[in-house]
Amino acid sequence: MEFFRIHKTIPFMRHALVLNIISFVTFALAVFFLLHRGLHLSVEFTGGTVMEVAYAQSADIGKVRESVAKLGYPDVQVQAFGSSRDVQIRLPAQKGMNATQQSARVIEALKAADPAATLRGTEFVGPQVGEELTTNGLKALGMVVVGIMIYLAFRFEWKFALATVLANLHDVVIILGFFAFFQWEFSLAVLAAVLAVLGYSVNESVVIFDRIRENFRRYRKLSTVEIIDNAITSTISRTIITHGSTQLVVLSMFFFGGPTLHYFALALTIGILFGIYSSAFVAAAIAMWLGVKREDLIKGPTKREGDPDDPNAGAAV
Repeated sequence: MEFFRIHKTIPFMRHALVLNIISFVTFALAVFFLLHRGLHLSVEFTGGTVMEVAYAQSADIGKVRESVAKLGYPDVQVQAFGSSRDVQIRLPAQKGMNATQQSARVIEALKAADPAATLRGTEFVGPQVGEELTTNGLKALGMVVVGIMIYLAFRFEWKFALATVLANLHDVVIILGFFAFFQWEFSLAVLAAVLAVLGYSVNESVVIFDRIRENFRRYRKLSTVEIIDNAITSTISRTIITHGSTQLVVLSMFFFGGPTLHYFALALTIGILFGIYSSAFVAAAIAMWLGVKREDLIKGPTKREGDPDDPNAGAAV
């Protein structure tokens, strides 16, 4: 399905140098904020107190979160637990207060808002658990990157594999840079979003690289730059439909999913936007600068299907 056709190849690679300089500056700023400010890690990573509170009727999550926020916990995690009458509250560790003191203070505030609130249980999550989650999260990220490189090296060629991994790491670091700069809470849900963005960005790169390989088979007279421009142009319609529909779903979660899904959807939104950009301008440009050529992708004699009369031919979607 396509909404439009582009009959003239758009010279994307003509602006690759300028756009990649912008990418490098953005990447460098993201690294700076990560090192200078660091991530605002959630309770899962830093340790803290987990409370389970029961109500006589369905709990109003918004009022619960508002009551706890007044005690000095602006980023507290509040979510339904089990049933609509049970609520789980995750509190970050505070200096000078243990889990019992924290839970007593919070339940007092909740009872003031609703006398039916009952504390079911309190659990302290130690920093050693957070350390384990951090280690496992980094392992998961590393395994995804290695898996992507192996897959693309077999599917295409090592230059494309390297280009895609660099583009994907570019997306991940920029997402983390946004969270470090604005000090948004980084939770397990956000980590899941980052891993999802990796797969999403790879999919877009594979579509473009597939078209590049197909163009190398079809058009013997076009240069590598013209081949790449044609491949990106001819997949624009698919990109707009796919990413547009995905972004609508993510924005629905962002605006209507509540605070629980807020940062998850925000990370996906940033990742999808930069994933589109990096697949077209970062991955393809790096592959071009690495010197990818027809012989890298096509082994043996190539069947000539007819060259276009000019470099702008054959660009229809």
